[in-house]
Amino acid sequence: MGKTIYDIALEIGSGLTPLRSNDQYWNSRDFPWVKTEQLGAYQIFDANEYVSETALRETSIKVWPAKTVSIAMYGEGKTRGNSSILMIPSTTNQACCNIVVDPQKADYRFLYYWLKNNYEQLRSLAAGVRKNLNADDIKGFPFPDFEVGYQSRIADALSAVDDLIENNSKLCESLESMAKTLYDYWFTQFDFPNAEGKPYRTSGGAMEWNEQLKREIPKGWNSCKLKDYVDSITQPTSPGEHLNGMFYTPIDEIPKRQMSFYGGLSYTEAKSSLQLYEENDILIGAMRVYFHRVCIAAQNGITRSTTMVLRPKDNWQLAFIYEVFNHDQTIQFANRISVGTQQPYVNWEEALDSMEVISPDQQIVKEYCERVNPIINKVKCLAKENYELAKLRDWLLPMLMNGQAVVE
Repeated sequence: MGKTIYDIALEIGSGLTPLRSNDQYWNSRDFPWVKTEQLGAYQIFDANEYVSETALRETSIKVWPAKTVSIAMYGEGKTRGNSSILMIPSTTNQACCNIVVDPQKADYRFLYYWLKNNYEQLRSLAAGVRKNLNADDIKGFPFPDFEVGYQSRIADALSAVDDLIENNSKLCESLESMAKTLYDYWFTQFDFPNAEGKPYRTSGGAMEWNEQLKREIPKGWNSCKLKDYVDSITQPTSPGEHLNGMFYTPIDEIPKRQMSFYGGLSYTEAKSSLQLYEENDILIGAMRVYFHRVCIAAQNGITRSTTMVLRPKDNWQLAFIYEVFNHDQTIQFANRISVGTQQPYVNWEEALDSMEVISPDQQIVKEYCERVNPIINKVKCLAKENYELAKLRDWLLPMLMNGQAVVE
């Protein structure tokens, strides 16, 4: 019998979900708690939720050390079989199978890449009505008999590409944060530069009540409907030769709160009920679970009919209009008017026609866009670069694993 993951592990186990009704288990920032929905990225440095020291004392939840490889055993869609490296001590939920690698027997990064290369094979082991994996499946999964030093050389080559992708992604996050902070400062707090370059409202700028927005806004500003900023675009299409070379980008492939997105799936993977979009269109989901997936298309492509395609009436205002739709106020409004129980959705046509938003002085909008449009262009370039780097990594990965390419 060949080597298995069990043979190269110091410990293998799953996590736990502490009782949600016990606030003492959750109201803290003591230990990151990773769920399967986070798995799939190369490395994880933070979690969306945390559990407390009390939860560690009173339950059997465990803190896994940094460099633990975590695999999703359950999950809808493509989640099952995804893996990531936990780069900080973390707890996880019960759907994560966590592997602490023995450094004398394997390189933890190589294990991650081995699992990534054998994603479909690992998923095929799932059984039961819900098609879940279990820890025994993973323990018995085959592992190549490569010398540890050679594993590390392969991991060095692949991680060099992933590190570039990660650095680009962090830069994108910083740039987007800058743009959003500036938007909030100028158009929520109303501290845009006045004639003397000082913060308008803080420096005593005149304000007046707006009945539609139910709040004070700078004197001379107005309100308008969302539809005054964008046109709703519907260009239905279906899979065929005319789509060769185009990206298929369903809304669930777009990361949450990412300013721009380049890439997608092959059009051959597209289903029926498709529509076209163009570069600089704003894409937003129609279902509540996807309201936070708002992005600017970095290229022409196709998406599902459940994605709302919005085209700015004035493209020079793109940076401002994007933030209007990415703002919490817009997303909360969509939540309020969404309908349905299992998959709540919003009629964006209705939302465009009914939601009142700020209509600032056009010179202020112009100044904002002159500052932020270059940020959008930079984010689009970085998104395209990451797409090309990922293609390079995914081309190298199977070749290195099956010996077609060798790292000297």
